[in-house]
Amino acid sequence: MPSSNKRPATRKKTAKKNNFTLAKSIGYVLFFCAIIIVSLGIYQFKDGVLYYLGFKTNSLDGLTKEERAIADIRIYEVLSEHKDFIFGMDVSEYQGNIDWEKAQKVEDTFSLSFAFIRATAGKDKVDSKFAYNWKEAKKNNFVRGAYHYYRPNENSILQANNFIQTVQLSSGDFPPVLDIEKLPKTQSLDSLKLGLKRWLTKVEAHYKMKPIIYSGESYYNDFLKKEFSDYPFWIANYNIWKKKPEKEWFMWQFTEKAKVEGIKGMIDLNVFNGDFVKFIESTKP
Repeated sequence: MPSSNKRPATRKKTAKKNNFTLAKSIGYVLFFCAIIIVSLGIYQFKDGVLYYLGFKTNSLDGLTKEERAIADIRIYEVLSEHKDFIFGMDVSEYQGNIDWEKAQKVEDTFSLSFAFIRATAGKDKVDSKFAYNWKEAKKNNFVRGAYHYYRPNENSILQANNFIQTVQLSSGDFPPVLDIEKLPKTQSLDSLKLGLKRWLTKVEAHYKMKPIIYSGESYYNDFLKKEFSDYPFWIANYNIWKKKPEKEWFMWQFTEKAKVEGIKGMIDLNVFNGDFVKFIESTKP
């Protein structure tokens, strides 16, 4: 009996030791995996890291220092990888009063050539800064584009009329843009798609230009890609690992956290997916 009392104690001690050794081994593996992941990340964004070490913005705009650093590195990497492409921004009344004369470059490094400006939303909303932004963008040599924020649960023809009554396009402006991001609450997806087509058809007939559709990549893949494939798409994808736009994208919005002199807060940045010739062609009726 005494010997049998000792055996369980020995087994417990051995089990604890084995468990400790296993946990320690797993810890080492996770630690080295973390080192590898961080190293790969630093290597992939090495140019952006070096840029950030030499230039640090003082404005965090609600971000932590780490989030601001990641955003700046991301912006530099994407823009430096697309030096032969054309860059632009999109703005609305949420940016307040923009000093368009100063808003020419991203962090004093990359020139901005175009600006998409929110004109309308839904059936009756007109952006309070549209008239000012539309005039000043042209005055300061930006190629302009106007966009409509589509509200799925409102009448599509009334929304198209709201945009048409607000926006007068000139030679050299981008085609009109339909911004669709939300799913309907009171209608089916088929009804939503019918409404989108009605908006697009009416606006195209008025301006004699095929509109551009803006949306997030997931929304585009799930609801728009198949049935609206004959329209140019402007796609938002902020994934830090995304290095370039897909070839079928007309334009890529890659961040919502850019800093531009003359603009309070953060803005969206976009890469036009093509060279200068394609860029000019895209503004012709």
